[in-house]
Amino acid sequence: MIPAAFDYVRAGSAAEAISLIGQHGDEAKFLAGGHSLLPLMKLRLASPSVLVDIGRVSDLNYIRDAGDHIAIGALTRHMDVETSAVLKEHVPLLAHAAGYVGDPQVRHRGTLGGTIAHADPASDLPATTLALGATYVVQGPNGTREIAATDFYQGFLESALEPDEMLTEIRVPKMGGAGWSFQKFNRRAQDWAIVGVAAWRGNGSSGVALVNMGSTPILAGSVSAALAGGASVADAAQLAAADAEPQADLNASTEYRTHLAKVLVRRALDEASH
Repeated sequence: MIPAAFDYVRAGSAAEAISLIGQHGDEAKFLAGGHSLLPLMKLRLASPSVLVDIGRVSDLNYIRDAGDHIAIGALTRHMDVETSAVLKEHVPLLAHAAGYVGDPQVRHRGTLGGTIAHADPASDLPATTLALGATYVVQGPNGTREIAATDFYQGFLESALEPDEMLTEIRVPKMGGAGWSFQKFNRRAQDWAIVGVAAWRGNGSSGVALVNMGSTPILAGSVSAALAGGASVADAAQLAAADAEPQADLNASTEYRTHLAKVLVRRALDEASH
C-alpha cells in the first residue's frame, strides 16, 4: 500500500530534532533507518503528518567504553553493533544478537535506537538489552533522563518515551566474562523469532529475557530467581513462561510458544554455564 501524505524535514542534530518534534506535536515521528516505521505507514497503521529524519545525525552514532558500561549512540547501525571490537570484548551477547537481525541490508540501515524505541516484542535487541540490564537515555525539551530497560516497555509498541522525547543513548553494563547465549527459533533464517531467548550467567547472577512471548519484551525473573536459589538449569528452565503472556498467531499456539520457551531457555542456560 501507499502511505498517507506527510511532510518531511531533516534534522542536523539531536537538539534540532527535538525542537522539530516539539513544533509539530504528537503527529510527528522520528525516521532513522525506517525499517519499523515505514511498513506501518504503508499498512496505514501509522499515519504521521510529519517525518523528522534523524538518519544523518552523526553525533548519535558511536560505541564507547564508559568504564563500567558501554555507551552506544541511538543511531548506531545494527551492523556496527555486530562488528564492534569493543562490544565483542565487553558485551559479546549484544554483538552476537545483532547478527540475527534481518538480513545484511537491514543491518546496514536499521539502528539500535530505532528498534528499541519501536518497542516491538518480536524484535531481538530490545529483549537482549533488557536481559543485560541496560539503561536508556532520552532527551526532550525539559532535559535528559535515564530509564531502566525494566521500566521502558509498557505495552505493545508502547514505551516510556514521551511524544516530544528522543532516545539518544543505550548504556549496557559490561558482562565481566559471564557466559552467554542467544537462541532464536524461526521458520526461515531472516524471519521474526517465533520465540527467542537472550541469557547470561556469571558470578552468582543471571539475566534471561524472551522475544515474542508477550506484548512487550519479557524479563524472565522467575528463572533467574530459581537459579539464585540453587535450582538446576533444567528446573529453572521450566519457569521460562512464568512471567510471560504468550499469544497465539499463524506461526504458533500459546502452548507451542510456552514449550519452545522452556526448551530454548534450557539450551541458553546450558550454553551460558560452560
